[in-house]
Amino acid sequence: MSPQTRQRVGLLDLGKGALGILPDLPLLAREAPGLLFRKPTAKNSLGLVFQHAAARHPERPFLKGEGADGEVRTVSYGEANATVNRYAHVLESLGVQRGDVVGVMAHNGIDNLLVQLAVVKLGAIAGLLNYNQRADVLAHSLGVLTARLVVVEDSCTEDFASAGDASRAQHVMTFSELQEAAADAPDDDPGACAETVAHEKAFYIFTSGTTGMPKASVMSHFRWLKSYSGLGALGVRLKSTDTMYCPLPLYHNNAVTVALSSVLVSGASMALPAKFTASRFWDDCIRYDATAFVYIGELCRYLLSQPGKPVDTQHQVRVIVGNGLRPDIWAQFQQRFGIARIAEFYGASECNIAFINAYNVDQTAGTCPLPYSVVAYDTETGAATRDDKGRLRKVKKGEVGLLLAKVTERAPFDGYTDEGASEAKLLRDGFKDGDVWFNTGDLVRNQGLTHVAFVDRLGDTFRWKGENVATTEVEGALDGLPGVEESIVYGVGVPGTDGKAGMAAVVLAEGGSVDGVRWGKELASSLPSYALPLFIRITDSLEHTSTFKSRKVELRNQGFEKPGDDEVFVLTDSERGYVPVYDGYVDEVAAGRIPSL
Repeated sequence: MSPQTRQRVGLLDLGKGALGILPDLPLLAREAPGLLFRKPTAKNSLGLVFQHAAARHPERPFLKGEGADGEVRTVSYGEANATVNRYAHVLESLGVQRGDVVGVMAHNGIDNLLVQLAVVKLGAIAGLLNYNQRADVLAHSLGVLTARLVVVEDSCTEDFASAGDASRAQHVMTFSELQEAAADAPDDDPGACAETVAHEKAFYIFTSGTTGMPKASVMSHFRWLKSYSGLGALGVRLKSTDTMYCPLPLYHNNAVTVALSSVLVSGASMALPAKFTASRFWDDCIRYDATAFVYIGELCRYLLSQPGKPVDTQHQVRVIVGNGLRPDIWAQFQQRFGIARIAEFYGASECNIAFINAYNVDQTAGTCPLPYSVVAYDTETGAATRDDKGRLRKVKKGEVGLLLAKVTERAPFDGYTDEGASEAKLLRDGFKDGDVWFNTGDLVRNQGLTHVAFVDRLGDTFRWKGENVATTEVEGALDGLPGVEESIVYGVGVPGTDGKAGMAAVVLAEGGSVDGVRWGKELASSLPSYALPLFIRITDSLEHTSTFKSRKVELRNQGFEKPGDDEVFVLTDSERGYVPVYDGYVDEVAAGRIPSL
């Protein structure tokens, strides 16, 4: 086996890992069975889980964040529940009822999470708006939510207003207005919390799809509770004295589902810094007394690119949970920073199952007790292939295939707010008549013994900086630039990074030219930072025949290294925008120094 790629997981791997689980058996015995036996019709919810935790240990620290004086601000479980209840009563007085949508647009912080908890305790749905969105993209997201109310952090009001008529049509309350109104509100638990049923919706989490605009995936309380039992109790297994450091944005599923459920299942604490900063990461972990953190793969690579410092091993972090930690840096990361256990997982905002590395095996996304299949696929189209009888074919142990998750009563597919988009993700009659499978659109390696390793994403959507990027959204922004006639966008691998960076092939209009500074500024004003293409290839023509997709595959395979006679421009900073590609650019991207817009 290559030291960089684990092909298979064996019984010896699981045996070693099982020994490490023994100290956590009381937590597993109490909470893990819910993964298999909890019913979607039960009266249970995220809000109720939090409410019960606050009742059991009201004095225990729950949230840590930035204080006004630069010191660490700590809020206990009891204090948090009282504040959440006051917020909930204010929202209720404004007409928010069970099943309504309340949009939340805010940066990371204690108050953001308290607002989200207030929404779900009412049995309402928290629509988590990505604060990077603006203009037409934000307007689209607001249209998807059809929210009764949108709660906006005071510092986000200008960006929120960029959506124009769509933002003006909303009933908006700022954080400061909510806090002022809540000062005299009652702090008793809202009655709706105990009545919320597990299959009801908790969050709308926006994820880009191949339609070119964000889609709102549904996170039900039932799926959140499965994370609580599976990822939290079985995989992460925190202790009540632990603190989970969460540098990921609170519109991200890894934050509101993975990190939060892991904290609540153990009655631990959660630290919420304002933003991720690689150079201060370990100092922050020490500052917040962190013993765990949640990650995406790119975050880990940025930490590795930092110069070595004493704090690299002076922290108390022993377990980390996340997805996307690549095999080539797994051992290096673990050894350099002294991490005892890596709870890598596989999941997606809309996926009805998840894998978790419960046995501390290296280079795996872990195990899943729910039914799934890894099947053969067409490398050109990305579609699952069927045999002459119309059935899917499973790949062998050690092989790569398309991951499908079986849709059952115990593992329902919540889908999106768009029914058509939901149906498009399903495969029917896969192995027998009547069965239904969710197509994850992801390639994984079948490692055996119910374990898989993530390999890559399929389709036009690619992943960069932990975010899904829809190519048609970026193409729309590029086609509006001066001098551009048409464009296509695709993801390309960049050595030393995770995911795929954006690259565009652009045809200039007659008489048009590359205006690197203007292009950089205009794209930065219309796209989230993670969606900005790093590479722009100027080409003579793009095909629009039935082979157009093959042409796109060809361009993707050529990447930025084999452009032929075409000139390639790269994104730098706000002053220079796009400039001709130069030696050392890729290293700067891998180190997280580019782009800096």
